[in-house]
Amino acid sequence: MHPGAQIELVYLCRQPVDFRKSIDGLSALVERELLLNPFAGALYVFVNRTRTRIKVLYWHRNGFCLWLKRLEAERFAWPQDLASDTLTLSLQEFEWLLEGFDLWKNKPHKSLIFTSVS
Repeated sequence: MHPGAQIELVYLCRQPVDFRKSIDGLSALVERELLLNPFAGALYVFVNRTRTRIKVLYWHRNGFCLWLKRLEAERFAWPQDLASDTLTLSLQEFEWLLEGFDLWKNKPHKSLIFTSVS
């Protein structure tokens, strides 16, 4: 991403996208189908059907930027529950996604609630 970009949120589009779409098609998809503002300080992340490519769309000052990552041997982890059109991630979670971590299979330790120590 551009070093000066002020990114606040990351939105994953849960449905696979036709990767022939570029800036115009993806920004229209963000606005019309996801009902989000493509000019906001956010990354909009799209995956292809085989989950080997990710496109990231964002607005920086005076124009759209489009970033692509293609995996050569593996697939990106992606949420399987398609109850809603988008999922919000933190920037840290997005970095983990790019590194190959499956955010939906790894679960933290269970919270324990005690009322006394003895």
